Amino acid sequence: MKAILIQRYGKIDDQVQLAETDQHPLKADEVRIQVHAASINPLDLRIVEGEFKLLTPAKFPLILGNDLAGTIIEVGAQVTHLQVGDEVYGKTDHIQHGAFAEFCVVSAKNVALKPKNLSMQEAASLPLVALTAWQALVELAELKAGQKVLIHAGSGGVGSVAIQLAKHLGAYVATTTSAKNSDWVKDLGADLVIDYKTTNFTDVIQGYDVVLDTQGGEILDKSIHVLQRGGRVISIAGPPDQHLAQTMGANGLVKLIMSFMGRAIRKKAKKHGVEYRFLFMQANGVQLQQIAQLVEQQHIKPIIDRVYDFAETKQAMQYVNAGRSKGKVVVNIV
Repeated sequence: MKAILIQRYGKIDDQVQLAETDQHPLKADEVRIQVHAASINPLDLRIVEGEFKLLTPAKFPLILGNDLAGTIIEVGAQVTHLQVGDEVYGKTDHIQHGAFAEFCVVSAKNVALKPKNLSMQEAASLPLVALTAWQALVELAELKAGQKVLIHAGSGGVGSVAIQLAKHLGAYVATTTSAKNSDWVKDLGADLVIDYKTTNFTDVIQGYDVVLDTQGGEILDKSIHVLQRGGRVISIAGPPDQHLAQTMGANGLVKLIMSFMGRAIRKKAKKHGVEYRFLFMQANGVQLQQIAQLVEQQHIKPIIDRVYDFAETKQAMQYVNAGRSKGKVVVNIV
């Protein structure tokens, strides 16, 4: 089969290639999917560079890609809730990637039936960003109606879905983006839009319950100051914490390294009476079923910036890497 893969860690320009490779054998708890569409995430770019090699050691050649939508063509002996011919969407495993391919083997617990009102391209844009928004706002933040949440980079893949989910949950939503995207994110449900190019968000908001940080660094540090005591900042871009090490089953050395990396931000959060949590999203088919219901009820809609052909996957990754995309970038495989 044809697939987008790397033979070693490195840069997109040097390592990403379209090549012929063998399909993975099917285990009893897995399904084989003919991939119709996949989408690009910043995570894919970080995997190419080897950023997670301590947590998820790769066996090369490594087929890239995390998000997919397609049709099941084979099911494992233990799979009972899915069948051949089902149209599904899902997120690949952390160790076994492979959505950028004509066929992909995925754990059956990581996929769900595709929302009926979406095309394959639209469905492929959702799994990683929607699961990230869900696990950040519903699971970790426990966001409730009437609370106030700041979502950074509201025009990005995660931000655009998180705004919609937060509004569905009944929260007051502030977001940061550029002025040109102001009306667009308001249409998604943002109550307050802050132009990050001209305004320091700490000057205009205070006393928030939750911050969803997608930027890390200085933005994460400043975010602590807009929370009221007892508030929570959930980051997908900041330093990892001990919870990640426990989730990933990391060895003692990795746990120690992660604890050290996150020590400064945890100390600062504690000083201000707030909680810091790092989120490394987990694939979850049950949550994707719940998200599909929200999509079919039109509480969440996919946001697609561009669609590329399969042979143009490297260009699609370069486009995302340049930071110019609004919403998601999709690769059409079938």
